[in-house]
Amino acid sequence: PFLSINQFKTMRQYMKDTVKIIDTTMNLNQKNYSFKKELERINEEAEEAVRAGLVHIILTDKELSINKLALPMILVTSSVHHHLIKKKLRTFTSLNVQSAECLDVHYYAVLIGVGATSINAYLAQQVIAERHKKGLFKKLSYEECVERYIESVNIGLLKIMSKMGISVVSSYRGGCNFEAIGLSRNLMSEFFPTMSSKLSGMGLSGLEKRSLRVHEIAYSDVVSLPIGGYYSYRKGGEKHSFEATTIHMLQSAVGTDSYSLYKKYSMLMDDIQPINIRDLLNFKSNKKNIPSDEVENIYEIRKRLLAPGISLGALSPEAHETLAIAMNRIGSKSDSGEGGEDPARFNSRENGDNPSSRIKQIASGRFGVTSEYLINCDEIEIKIAQGAKPGEGGQLPGGKVTSLIAKIRHSRKGVTLISPPPHHDIYSIEDLAQLIYDLKQINPIARVCVKLVAQSGIGTVAAGVAKAKADTILISGHNGGTGASPQTSIKYTGLPWELGLSEVHQVLSLNNLRDKVILRTDGGFKTGKDVVIAAMLGAEEFGIGTASLVAMGCIMVRQCHSNTCPVGVCSQDEKMREKFTGTPEKVINLFTFIA
Repeated sequence: PFLSINQFKTMRQYMKDTVKIIDTTMNLNQKNYSFKKELERINEEAEEAVRAGLVHIILTDKELSINKLALPMILVTSSVHHHLIKKKLRTFTSLNVQSAECLDVHYYAVLIGVGATSINAYLAQQVIAERHKKGLFKKLSYEECVERYIESVNIGLLKIMSKMGISVVSSYRGGCNFEAIGLSRNLMSEFFPTMSSKLSGMGLSGLEKRSLRVHEIAYSDVVSLPIGGYYSYRKGGEKHSFEATTIHMLQSAVGTDSYSLYKKYSMLMDDIQPINIRDLLNFKSNKKNIPSDEVENIYEIRKRLLAPGISLGALSPEAHETLAIAMNRIGSKSDSGEGGEDPARFNSRENGDNPSSRIKQIASGRFGVTSEYLINCDEIEIKIAQGAKPGEGGQLPGGKVTSLIAKIRHSRKGVTLISPPPHHDIYSIEDLAQLIYDLKQINPIARVCVKLVAQSGIGTVAAGVAKAKADTILISGHNGGTGASPQTSIKYTGLPWELGLSEVHQVLSLNNLRDKVILRTDGGFKTGKDVVIAAMLGAEEFGIGTASLVAMGCIMVRQCHSNTCPVGVCSQDEKMREKFTGTPEKVINLFTFIA
């Protein structure tokens, strides 16, 4: 469905006089201009065209100029698509988009999802042409560059469709398989009627003001574009939860056992501009303060803070073992992740340290899962999905599969290991109940946890999991997660744990199931405030993953998949692993400070 400029011209010639071209820009010289009026005009033009017998519509923003503002193309496309559906005319026409806004895979996917038949991202191609003129693509011809770009977008859309279990584009088109966060309910009901937005927020007037502000900047005297920093931190770019200052401060605090420095780090985290939903929340209480000795002591609170599932393979053996030793020392639990564990770690060390993870995870690929693995734990976790990339299985590049990893996972060195998105023996709650029963037969003393991902309707799923006799339910949020996940997954999939946890807690309570299970959550926990907010929303245990890695030396360069982690936290390369400076004491200090 993605067309180059030449392909779009060819399509236009083929359409001849059966096409209606609709301008999607707003004339700023008109009196009382507004998005509302322009969307009504565009809908009317589209309806009249179809009633006149035209079988193709092209929505274009090529008239964009200093006096003409381009409406958001996703909004326009969805508006026309749903308007024609209401009028029972949508099946009589194609809806083709010519837009300068399309740059990344997600934008293409959303346009197709809200009803676009084909897309021509003319600006993206012009940028490629500009870079080609400067010789930045070396020996590649301009045509090859464009072909590669379109192919990469096609692969990206295929990946997104595969996460949803959709086989063909025609099934994905117009399905609106999305959720929104922070768009007003009026906007959603009018222009995206089949999508949900749990948290209301910006409406049509807000979108208009934002577009006007961006348009004004675009035609001002600004020469250089913003530096970015959308995926990785860039000084002066987009804000990230973990930045150089906070990373250094946290590492210094845990390295020197300085609670006062940790408090400064915590205050710094509290003062940054809101990034997560919980950043908009604060505490309100009419109760008087009570002495700290009347509160549960730090050592008991620490036992509720866990190291969530990160596999041996994603982490270096040293980092993986350090987490397990730290958690066992304080009476808490670490999760092995889905890659199995070296049997040599099932026995305690001479100094009394226990390097075995108390939680053993089972994922769809069943890598490293043996009877010995399952009986050497206090809890078994069934990973249904992963917060950072729901709809995808775990992925370990071949370069990170060393002889040790291959042995543990029962594979071969250098072979890329990918878990399938679904468990092929779980297609219903009854299947899940059977697996839980089987696991309890293998290890009768182990509790069974089921890991789910925050999404709308997760409460109903969690109720089924509770009825399947799970002991613990983990609600994983979209934050945190691994730097090895695909960029589109990190940014555009999953929901905040705040929404999922709140829904699960309420649904289980309404169905008299809340006392049957322990609720656990993870996803970007950094301070004690995050833990308290999660507890108030219903959680009893809390996973602290990314912050644990930072405490062990992680500096967030986000190249976990490349086996080139400069601090040895996420590398299997022996030279890189020598640079690992993490110790159990640093992790224990972090958990103590949070408690």
